[in-house]
Amino acid sequence: MGLPRITFLILCLGLAACSSRDDDIALKRIKDKGNGPNEFTILPTKPLQSPDDFNTLPTPAPGAVNLVDPRPKEDGAAALGGNPAVMQGTAPAASDGGLVRHANRFGATAGIRQQVRQEDIETRRNHGRVNLIRIGNSDDYTDAYKNQWLDASREERRLRQRGIETPSAPPEKD
Repeated sequence: MGLPRITFLILCLGLAACSSRDDDIALKRIKDKGNGPNEFTILPTKPLQSPDDFNTLPTPAPGAVNLVDPRPKEDGAAALGGNPAVMQGTAPAASDGGLVRHANRFGATAGIRQQVRQEDIETRRNHGRVNLIRIGNSDDYTDAYKNQWLDASREERRLRQRGIETPSAPPEKD
């Protein structure tokens, strides 16, 4: 009876290892090297308030905006004296036409967001499998994205060698 159970266990583990997951591959073993709280886990909401007229409230719907949800862009625009209503649309405001033309002066890649998303999915798929044999201190996130990191000092030297003015930078770390 012992051999069939072991065979069944190995078969189950083998099938589980071959199973596919969604496109969103979660990287394992991400280490938090900081000593403080993670400020991105704090979600401040606005205080609850009663509306002037309950009949004018929108019908609740999944994914709809909640009146107490934080809106950092709109709040920032209002704090700086701007119009927060401009931030509601997804297209740039007409007053930003000059900025958009300048940013696109060398052309823009159509569908760049989808392309970057697909590349990121592939990176996470290639590095997202948990390697149970790996021993030691490792961080899957660092392993996956290390070759995409920008070495600021090396880039500054490269630009200066080409005669491109760059702002001063702090000295390199040892």
